[in-house]
Amino acid sequence: MTEHATRESDVLVIGSGLHGSSSAFHLARRGVTVTVLEADYVGRHASGVNAGGVRTLGRPLPEIPLALMSREIWHDLVATIGDDAGFVASGQLKIAETDAELDECRERVALLEAQGFTHEKIIDRETVRELEPALAPHVTGGIWVERDGYALPFRATTAFRLAAQKHGAQFHEDTPATRIEQRGSHWVVDTPRGVFSARHLVVAAGAWAGELAQQVGEPVPVHPEGLMLMVTHRVAPFCRATLGATGRPLSFKQFDNGTVVIGGKLIGIADLQARHGEVDFARLVKSANTVVELFPHLRHLGINRAWAGVEAFTDDALPVISSSRRASNLTYTFGYCGSGFQLGPGCGKLVSELVMDGVASLPLDAFAIDRFGKTTEASH
Repeated sequence: MTEHATRESDVLVIGSGLHGSSSAFHLARRGVTVTVLEADYVGRHASGVNAGGVRTLGRPLPEIPLALMSREIWHDLVATIGDDAGFVASGQLKIAETDAELDECRERVALLEAQGFTHEKIIDRETVRELEPALAPHVTGGIWVERDGYALPFRATTAFRLAAQKHGAQFHEDTPATRIEQRGSHWVVDTPRGVFSARHLVVAAGAWAGELAQQVGEPVPVHPEGLMLMVTHRVAPFCRATLGATGRPLSFKQFDNGTVVIGGKLIGIADLQARHGEVDFARLVKSANTVVELFPHLRHLGINRAWAGVEAFTDDALPVISSSRRASNLTYTFGYCGSGFQLGPGCGKLVSELVMDGVASLPLDAFAIDRFGKTTEASH
């Protein structure tokens, strides 16, 4: 790319993961000019190394309205962006392995029903066995969500990018934002490949978003983690649902080609400065053992590959989806704590509403950037 004078657009989006690409699509579809700046390549980190769960199951209460809204977009994805992103409505099952864990599941569903949410259903041991006969017999029951499923993360992110580009959005890869500053009515972003400017700025930079928020005087208690994923060799079909567990971290699914993807917030090693996530094989072994305990017939199944990326985790395990409280025309969407993939299509729509309308169609108070209060003030 040759050096240019300052390049102008209506909106600048920093970060081209699923949330950045979805935000760019929803904005460009509304007729504004959008430029997306990506430090690496599209889908390099959290959007490319998550397990692909399209999961409303087990969400924190404030996230449930967002997750349910986003799930409807997943079910209508072809009409929205022209690609199904490999979405399969497999259903999601969170298994209980003891009576105590099943009681925990019952308490969870009762809490949701008291709040008016009915998408999570308690199922007993027999129903679990009907759904997934290969599961180990010690499983006592669980929570079932029929309209959940999974999709292919890199394909989904790429599909939103291509859909945004069809509406005129410009993507610049290998273009990290080093400095952001509001000058008059415009935001100016310095990069090694020149200066970009826009009236509105969207920060969707994942684990690096905290550094940019700090530049505006809005520090957030956020830290990076390296998320890992592994894929097995092919094995005969044995599992249709996407599985999680009540008592231990697990995200588990089998693709049509027979391979099994194992994730579930597997924490590896994160190097923020080098933009690098590294696999921690000892932790992968622990997760593999969990899988074998649930599906004993997989004991000799080999691992084909494992990989890692970097994701942002907040202190209260909720994302930041918020207009700035310090500056005008600045919107944040980051800190999804390893659970942001399902929310991407919906949150991109909400971000476009914050930018274009000044208010979102769902309440976002729980995700405000200034919610950390004294924690934020103390970190100045």
